[in-house]
This record gives sequence, structure tokens and C-alpha cells, in this order.
Amino acid sequence: MARNKLTETKIKALAEPGVYSDGDGLFLRVRTGGSKQWFFITRRGGKRVELGLGGYGQGTAPVSLVLAREKAQAVRERLARGEVLHAPQRTFADLMEDVIALKLASFRNDKHRAQWRMTLDTYAKPLHIKPIGEITRDDVVEALKPIWSTIPETADRTRQRIAAVIDHAKARGLYVGDNPANWRGGLKELLPARQKLTRGHHSAVPYNSLPKVIAALRQSVATSARAVEFAALTAARSNEVRQADWSEIDFTGRLWVVPKERMKSGKEHVVPLSDRAIAILEGQRQIATSALVFEGGKEGKSISDTAMVKVLRGAGAGDATLHGLRSSFRDWCGDETTYPRDVAEAALAHVIKDATEAAYRRGTALAKRAELMQDWADFLAVGK
Repeated sequence: MARNKLTETKIKALAEPGVYSDGDGLFLRVRTGGSKQWFFITRRGGKRVELGLGGYGQGTAPVSLVLAREKAQAVRERLARGEVLHAPQRTFADLMEDVIALKLASFRNDKHRAQWRMTLDTYAKPLHIKPIGEITRDDVVEALKPIWSTIPETADRTRQRIAAVIDHAKARGLYVGDNPANWRGGLKELLPARQKLTRGHHSAVPYNSLPKVIAALRQSVATSARAVEFAALTAARSNEVRQADWSEIDFTGRLWVVPKERMKSGKEHVVPLSDRAIAILEGQRQIATSALVFEGGKEGKSISDTAMVKVLRGAGAGDATLHGLRSSFRDWCGDETTYPRDVAEAALAHVIKDATEAAYRRGTALAKRAELMQDWADFLAVGK
């Protein structure tokens, strides 16, 4: 078989995640983030065996191209003598990186790329060091329990992504048996029913109690507190707030223009900004170190959903969810104001199926929504 397909120059230039062949069983895997590892693949009796040969240009003992070829040749000589090779056990983290590389190559949406990486890096972390072939249903349950009731949508997405990693392992012959992350495979007997955790059942703070929660949030200097308050003021979804970019903010027009790529409806959403919302943005602008309005602990990383939920509940919101803030706003609109229904629905970026109502919304709702959002901000400020 052909050999020596790679060169040092080509290897150093490789940045796209994937697997690159040097020929005759020797491969280089480039992972998301730029790390590179050598491995050798052979087949015996129909079984695929993968042997790790070390990292390229990293760690205390980096493996150069020359050394990788020497190691590969040593493996070939062992095979020629009839030795049986046994691959070291691959961990969940190993297979996770392979799956992420495949997913990143297929996704067009940067948000989806970030979500896959974040959920598996953060919430599946207890599984990372476990050999992929030994992961049990109990391991999956223990990983999911801390978030299953607090951030249910994220928790179920994490479960699905764990299942995808294990399905990938099964396809490669590295996992045998039923997938322990499949809901109908037994998890439904060990975790609360999903129908109790789906959209439409988000625990909300009664709107009359929300001003006290907002007042408590204002006592905190944390970015997560500002992000939650901004979410309440704008009636926006948490992911829209967490990924808010300075390029979307029009200070002169007092508008936040959320691009269609980040909206559930797939349509651009224009949010009129109240005095308090502008004040929050002005404060964030003074400490900004990246394009993100609400930056997390690491530069260039958005504030996490978990951090926002934690600070919301710490402010006296009980078991309320971030999505529940939208319910509080909508209840207040219906019970305490005379604003038309379509104005309230437009503020929530809900899709209107009726063509006449939708046309009316486009024509007149923005000015009325600006009044609505200022009235909402004034109501929330009564607890300060």
C-alpha cells in the first residue's frame, strides 16, 4: 500500500477536524481545537483494531512524523510475525471528540456547533474518563440527575448527544448491547417523565412577586444577574440573551435586533429597549472584552444557562425557570394592561398564523411595544 503521504509542512497546516492518512495503516487525527494524534489501524478476522501512537507536537513526549512512521513500522513487523494486537480501551471522551468533529462538519449554524460542544464538555463530564465499552445506564443517570429537573430541555439534549456518542461507538464495534442513554431503554424508569419537563410547563414567578426578585438581582454585581434581569426586561429566551452580540445593539434607536439565525421562528426579531435595559447594556459595554454582551468566566465565552438559573433562584424565585420569565410577562400583559393581544405576542416573538393579524403587527406593533416594554420595566422596578 502507498505510504508517506503526509509531510511536516502539510501536517502543521492541517486545521480542519478529521482523519488524514499517511498510508499503510498510519493515520493522523485532527481534533476540534487543533490537537493532533497518531494512530494505527489494522483488521484481523474482520475485527478493527486501533492503536494510539501518541500526540503530534504536544505533551512531554511529542511524536514527530518520522517517529510515528517508525512506530507504525514496528506494528507492521509484529503483525507479520503473527502477533495478536489488542487496542487500549477508548474512553467516552475519545469517541466524543470523533462525534463532535463529524457533527461540526455537518452543521451550518454556529449556535448548534457551540451547543454540542458545551453540553458534552460540561454535562457529560462524569463520563469522560470511563471506557466507552463499560458505560452503564446508571452512569448515564448519575451524569444527568443534577440537571434533569433544573434545566430539562438542556438535560434531554445532553442525553440525546450521549446516546449519539454511544451509537457511534456501537457502529465501530467498541460498544456491545443496548444504548444506555436511550429513553425507552430503561431511563424512563429512572428519571422523571419527560412530559413533565417539556415546554409549556416552565415554572414561573407570579408577576406580582417578580419585582422583589428583580430588586434582589440588582444587589448582585454578577454578569449572570444582569443577564437574567435583561432577559426579564426584554421577555427574550435565555439562549437569545446569552448569545447577544454588540453588533445587534442599536443604542441610538434603542433597539436590540436579534438575527433570524438565532431565533426559534427563523425570523429577525426587533426588541424595543426600556431605560433600564439600556442602562444594563451601558454597564456591560464598560467591562466588555469581546463581542458578547454577557460574557462568561472565560473571554469569548457566553454566560452559561446554569449560572443564570442559579442566580435567579438565589434571588428568591423558587424553582422558576428562565423561560418562566416570559410566562410572567405574558400574564402581566393580560391581567394588568390594555395592550392588544398581538402586541404582547409580538413582544414574545410568537408566530402569528393569521395573515391579517401578522400584517397589522408588522405595521404598528413596534411603537406600541416600545411603550409596553417601558411599562413592564417600570412595573419591575417597584420592588427596588
